[in-house]
Amino acid sequence: MTPRLVLFRRLALAGVLLALVVVVLGAWVRLSAAGLGCPDWPGCYGHLTAGSAAENVDAVNQAFPHRPFEYHKAIKEMVHRYFASGLGMLILVLAGLAIANRKDPRQPLALPIALVALVIFQGLLGMWTVTLLLKPLIVVLHLVGGLTTLSLLAWLAMHTPEPAARPQPANAGLRKLAGVGLAVLALQIMLGGWTSSNYAALACPDFPTCQNSYWPDMDMKDAFVLWRGLGIDYEGGVLNHPARVAIHFVHRLGAIAAAVILGVLSVLAWRRGTTPAVRTAGVVLGLVLIAQLILGPIMVMRALPLSLATAHNAVAALLLLATVRMNRLLR
Repeated sequence: MTPRLVLFRRLALAGVLLALVVVVLGAWVRLSAAGLGCPDWPGCYGHLTAGSAAENVDAVNQAFPHRPFEYHKAIKEMVHRYFASGLGMLILVLAGLAIANRKDPRQPLALPIALVALVIFQGLLGMWTVTLLLKPLIVVLHLVGGLTTLSLLAWLAMHTPEPAARPQPANAGLRKLAGVGLAVLALQIMLGGWTSSNYAALACPDFPTCQNSYWPDMDMKDAFVLWRGLGIDYEGGVLNHPARVAIHFVHRLGAIAAAVILGVLSVLAWRRGTTPAVRTAGVVLGLVLIAQLILGPIMVMRALPLSLATAHNAVAALLLLATVRMNRLLR
């Protein structure tokens, strides 16, 4: 590879690491109830930093009487914004490098430019997350946007060998299964975001049962209403208990489906992969999947401690990266 292309891939890899940090920080902020730690955007209580707001706390509380200033929440929210802004700047640099190196046939161009558009939309979703008072649909879209950014950066950063002259038939079935696995995992991640944003993570505090039943009373009709109008403060959730149970239970069913498909993909890639890279990717996918399947029930049975809940989100991001890696290798 040329020096410019090497630099591009290294910066893309740095973007993957930074995006992973941003995703985990976002989960930590949301799970620690700091999503409205700064009720305005892009500043914090009319100031550039949480520290400046703290120095003028009396004036801040007069300006925002509906949401008194809490420094420990504000600093979490602002740290997340700083890292997200840094990621946005890095993506702009990647796009600039791609345009400058566009004459190299090995240089991706469309994807870096698409990432710029995506990160701008992510900024808008971040603003709407705050100004629309943690509306679940916006929170889920913000999560999906962040993980899509992570996945696309990973796709750019992953170096693969030159393609063979002819496709390898042994990988055709795996390629289809990997695509299905990625789609099912994406749906499951969205269900996880819906569970978290509707404060339904503890609606089923027991495992493997839910409310001491294998099929509890649920309100499916109210559980998946995507839009409930404007002006509603969703901090703490607004749904009744049966609706939260329904969300949590569907998320568990999704976990079973995702585990089966990704588990089969992992085993088949390990046993039938036509290259060492595919076989290794199968092992990695399986190990991350096992870690997530262990972490999820423990998190529920221990009443959602912040450390385990944040780790659950982090491992979900790693599982997504492992699945993206599998798809990249098979294509």
